[in-house]
Amino acid sequence: MTTPTIPLPELPFLAELTALRRDIHAHPELAFDEYRTSDIVARELERYGLEVHRGLARTGVVGLLKSGTSTRMIGLRADMDALPLAELNEFPHHSRHQGKMHACGHDGHTAILLGAARYLAANPDFDGQVAFIFQPAEESEGGAAVMIEDGLFERFPVESVFGLHNWPGIPVGEMMVMPGPVMAGTCGFEVHVRGHGCHAAMPHQGIDAIVTASQLVQALQTVVSRTLHPCDAAVVSVTQFHAGEAWNIIPEEVVMRGTIRSFKPEVQDAVERSIERLCSGIASANGAQISVRFERRYPPTVNSPAEARFCQLVATEVFGEEKVLRDILPSMGAEDFAYMLKEKPGCYVWLGNGPGTGGCTLHNPHYDFNDELLRLGVGYWAHLVRCALPKA
Repeated sequence: MTTPTIPLPELPFLAELTALRRDIHAHPELAFDEYRTSDIVARELERYGLEVHRGLARTGVVGLLKSGTSTRMIGLRADMDALPLAELNEFPHHSRHQGKMHACGHDGHTAILLGAARYLAANPDFDGQVAFIFQPAEESEGGAAVMIEDGLFERFPVESVFGLHNWPGIPVGEMMVMPGPVMAGTCGFEVHVRGHGCHAAMPHQGIDAIVTASQLVQALQTVVSRTLHPCDAAVVSVTQFHAGEAWNIIPEEVVMRGTIRSFKPEVQDAVERSIERLCSGIASANGAQISVRFERRYPPTVNSPAEARFCQLVATEVFGEEKVLRDILPSMGAEDFAYMLKEKPGCYVWLGNGPGTGGCTLHNPHYDFNDELLRLGVGYWAHLVRCALPKA
């Protein structure tokens, strides 16, 4: 068993950083509406002496820190947006905005990256440039893709890019780092089932769209278990079923929606073909009409091998060998940092947030970011920069 080989940095501003995190938590803002948060980020970065660039993806902020003579550049990314969720916590820094909540820890990610920028600006013992990327709209709106479309990597030509997310269920002081897929790609689907409406007491006069759609819901459970290779992971979940307005009418139409999660494009293709085949067969068997539409959203989040090995070494020196998890299962959740990893090599890690109990799980109305992670996260980012851009 090994112990950390570098000490965590002393942060004389830790109390201030904690207060900043809690202030952001108390004032959550949704996708592309993070104006107050981005103002805070820009103000802080300017105070630390960084070059500040604004306007990418509307509310995005990039702080550029240079040290030494090298033109090499790496990127560190944090997300800033909150969720449309009513907070049920009662601590003093609970959300002041009804129906909005930092239930995924983006307030903590933002604070950690600000802390790293502040620490490295005061201790610039590296040779190169660091782009601190504060991204809007991670939750379902693809802010990373918009920043890229707006010229993020043309303006800041990083050679690699790195991301960090807190993770309930992993103990504080431990980190998951592994190559390959760590988060799934996501695709929404919408199915319209059209039958022939009729009186509920005379079902023989119609074509029952509810019965047809119910058969389809059951059949969709076989897509993964009976049409994919057993070693290929995927999820198909029906999450909405809308039909009817009266007790005595069999409705004309049913609308179903759901989500598909997978790690490989070819698996996504196979799932879509299977769903289309089931829709066609069940429609024919019932005399109904079924149409399906797919909306591919985030691609899988896939760490490049070299950068994952590099981050494993960094994490080992910061946390100790036994605290770096290398074989944990990936998540079927999705993450738009995937877009950045499609453009640049890099690595996305999970930093333990502590036991995921008592409601302290992601997207839960009782969630709160664990402030013990602030110093740990700053230490990880600072050591990563020093190792990636070493002084001669």
